[in-house]
Amino acid sequence: MSLLNRRALLLAPLTLAACGFQPVYGPGGTGRALQNRVLVDEPEERFGFLLTRALEERLGRANPAAYGLSLTIKTREEGLAIDSEGNTERFDLLATVEYALRDLNTGNVVTSGEVENFTGYSTTGTTVATLAAEKDAQERLMTIIADQIVTRLIATDLS
Repeated sequence: MSLLNRRALLLAPLTLAACGFQPVYGPGGTGRALQNRVLVDEPEERFGFLLTRALEERLGRANPAAYGLSLTIKTREEGLAIDSEGNTERFDLLATVEYALRDLNTGNVVTSGEVENFTGYSTTGTTVATLAAEKDAQERLMTIIADQIVTRLIATDLS
């Protein structure tokens, strides 16, 4: 590595600090402000349960809760691959989730938004294999959605 590259690497943190960059999990960062402080509204169905579990894995369980997170989940399936006999061999599972983070002390919405994504699964094989693939796709999709929501939440100015 050349001397010039090493100097640039050493000066990078100073440049980031000068532009107002602050690590989200550093002192005073949004990630720390949300960790173990977000209470996700009680899920009513499988997708809600999977999403709540994934969010709690990333943000921790609220103890004590300072923020409440409301979720509205909409999912749908689309057939993709159809064989010559008319059987659908592959499905896309799509989800759109609206979220709202509210301050539990004031009741004010701090931030809200919408995220969407998809996963797919194959129906070739036995019925048991197809059901297992569908459930796995549901879990993967809610994990992806949870990552998107957490990314947006930690990018929010909570002050």
